[in-house]
Amino acid sequence: MVPSTGLADRAVRRVARRLVPFLLLMYVLAFLDRVNIGFAKEAFQADTGLSDAAYAFGAGVFFIGYALVEVPSNLALHRFGARRWLARIMITWGLISAAMAFAHTETVFYLLRFLLGVAEAGFFPGVILYLTYWVPERHRARVNGLFYFGAPLAFIFGGPVSGALLELDGVAGIIGWQWMFLVEGLAASVVGVWALRYLDDRPRDARWLPADQRDALETELAAEERGSRAHGPSGVLATLRSPRVLYLALIYLLIQMSVYGVSFYLPTQVAELLGTEVGVAVGVVTAIPWLCAIAASFGIGRLSDRTGDRRRIAAVTLAVAGLGIAGSVVAGTPALAMVGLCFAAAGFIAVQPVFWTLPAGILVGTAAATGIGMVNALGSLGGFIAPNIKQAADTGFGSGQAGLYVLAVTTLVGAVLIWTTKWLRPATPAPAAGTPVARTNKENA
Repeated sequence: MVPSTGLADRAVRRVARRLVPFLLLMYVLAFLDRVNIGFAKEAFQADTGLSDAAYAFGAGVFFIGYALVEVPSNLALHRFGARRWLARIMITWGLISAAMAFAHTETVFYLLRFLLGVAEAGFFPGVILYLTYWVPERHRARVNGLFYFGAPLAFIFGGPVSGALLELDGVAGIIGWQWMFLVEGLAASVVGVWALRYLDDRPRDARWLPADQRDALETELAAEERGSRAHGPSGVLATLRSPRVLYLALIYLLIQMSVYGVSFYLPTQVAELLGTEVGVAVGVVTAIPWLCAIAASFGIGRLSDRTGDRRRIAAVTLAVAGLGIAGSVVAGTPALAMVGLCFAAAGFIAVQPVFWTLPAGILVGTAAATGIGMVNALGSLGGFIAPNIKQAADTGFGSGQAGLYVLAVTTLVGAVLIWTTKWLRPATPAPAAGTPVARTNKENA
């Protein structure tokens, strides 16, 4: 007779093959619609007369709307089911992203970016929560890491695609940046409709899982849920007040500052390094750091699951990102600057799937929906802070490099805070029967 853990492992492999590619496609479109304004920056500002300060505010105001609705949206997903709620998110955000083609004034630009944040709120933490319904903790960093391929893939494919769409300038009387917003936004809405037919809410709904594997998986997930319920906060208010949740939110804010401080300006930075305008060539070169991020996410996620040492692996990975951001500024040549950007992207992308094992390990049920939503909501404000603090630092110091130095420092601070997360999680109870001892809570070491 095959042990229950073997059956559960087989189920996880089926889950990864079935769900992760589709969730990955959704995340690629989500991340691309969030940051494609970076590819359109120069042409968009030239056509609309938007100042650098207005661009920075509009790029960041997305995260205000996102943060305001994040927790309610995640609770709605927990209440109504992932299939319907993730589909709703994709359809509405795709339509609003497409409407960015008509953002000819500052007011419309601000309004649409804010509404895009409201529409997309709950998607990312919703998927993280959704994966806790399907994947046991001992496999979670690896599966989260596969999902996290979405951000770098959005740049690897989105860079050349966005660049090509920008070069359609004038076709059918439509400006290049309008083509980009229309095509990429409507693609998200189409995938949202597809999600209604493709996704299942829980393992018990999955007809594509053999009954014995489904039962073994649900048994292990139920045992984990009982353990998390015993040691973590319960209820919405207790979760919102939890020092552990607030501490994780602060760490995630610093991570997101590094992500968006680089992402919103990466095409422009690469164009300056190459001495050319943003287009297909810049899009192709911009993809290089994100290829490194994919390799790092794959390797770091597997290393984290194999060793169980979430805390130290995440801290070192984020520290590498901070050093990479600083290195991209001090490098004496474009080639060395690209090496720095590769380390930066690899670090701040690869750290995130490991980071998300921390809240998922101490929260369950409504508390998980609330806590994961809150960590992501407050953390996502880093996407608002980053472009504005970068712009303020560049202006205040009279240097286009000052903002990146500030972001490098905040990233290193985030690494230090991750290193101190040992206090977040109580001692692990005795592992369930059949669980390998080597995989139990080494992150508290």
